[in-house]
Amino acid sequence: SCYERKSQDAFNCMSEESERDIYMRFMKCHKCYDIIPTSSKLVVFDTTLQVRYHHVQIYELEEHKIETWRDANDELFLYFVPLSSSIFEAVYSLIKNKIHRLPVIDPISGNALYILTHKRILKFLQLFVCEMPMPAFMKQSLQQLGVGTYSNIAYIHPDTPLITALSVFTHRRVSALPVVDHNGRVVDIYSKFDVINLAAEKTYNNLDVTVTQALRHRSQYFEGVMKCNRLETLETIVDRIVKAEVHRLVVVDEDSRIVGIVSLSDILQALVLTPAGTHTSGCAC
Repeated sequence: SCYERKSQDAFNCMSEESERDIYMRFMKCHKCYDIIPTSSKLVVFDTTLQVRYHHVQIYELEEHKIETWRDANDELFLYFVPLSSSIFEAVYSLIKNKIHRLPVIDPISGNALYILTHKRILKFLQLFVCEMPMPAFMKQSLQQLGVGTYSNIAYIHPDTPLITALSVFTHRRVSALPVVDHNGRVVDIYSKFDVINLAAEKTYNNLDVTVTQALRHRSQYFEGVMKCNRLETLETIVDRIVKAEVHRLVVVDEDSRIVGIVSLSDILQALVLTPAGTHTSGCAC
């Protein structure tokens, strides 16, 4: 198959060195082109398209256009990678710049061909994990490796007003907030994806509702908060997060009280960048 040929080329590229950096070398030997599906779609918006949602100036913003947002955010920089860049370079850019999506650009036309994400990259790696030696650190626990964020965790309560939750998203630059009861136990999670339901149902004029009330409008079946504990191995964590197709696991103690967060960026940092001696600060949960 095409994937098998690419995999074999990558393994030929990788020298017989220590197993510890095997995933880093795998990423360096694959190009962003390799990760793009044979058939995929990319939605591109016209800058004159009217915006239908945001949590400020709600009543007027439906008439705004995307280009007005661009003018208001001139200081923001568009990060991207050329088609020929290695996946390692993409991982580094995603984590260093604390972004969740990275356009892959055709250097000749300047067109965006694909959007790389942490989830897509980790899933690609999982396709070939069984063909590579497993590094010893995969059998170590989160606690031993120090993987995850365990201080200053951003979370909300079931009765937190929605407008407050949206403010936390903005100021803490996180993509999900564990919902914790007043005993510290994790009972739900509110993500930026859930915010889209406000626009879909045109309920964004009432932001004083609680998070619990807002979560009743979930458009998709919710299987519950995906959790883990600090004593589980990195191998177990990677397997769970890939199979569940989620962006983070909430780390809890034996009483389901929140302890921390393990994000996809934390995992890619541990698998790819740390063995390369490359460390980035902060968490892009």
